Amino acid sequence: QVQLVESGGGLVQAGGSLRLSCAASGSIFSFNGMGWYRQAPGKQRELVADIRSGGSTNYADSVKGRFTISRDNVKNTLYLQMNSLKPEDTAVYYCAADRVVTKVTLKYWGQGTQVTVSS
Repeated sequence: QVQLVESGGGLVQAGGSLRLSCAASGSIFSFNGMGWYRQAPGKQRELVADIRSGGSTNYADSVKGRFTISRDNVKNTLYLQMNSLKPEDTAVYYCAADRVVTKVTLKYWGQGTQVTVSS
């Protein structure tokens, strides 16, 4: 069973930085892709950034130039470096991983970590 455990959330002032981590229970080589999502109160969960197995990355327009997604294949950990944080970045941040098995995509989720940005 895949387990994803996020850490690194917290309270930060606007303009500050946080780094989120997502530790996977097994090798992240087994995933076709990994990503960070967020959900603010009263809003739908949205993609923040993802990284495919080949290393290509994708970012939501709202975080381009401020957030950086990366992974450490040795530590089996996914990261999200968040700089120049804004109050609108306040949300629960979730780590996710995709695995394609016989043409079926399985998606795994972490439990989430709260990020609160004060103005």
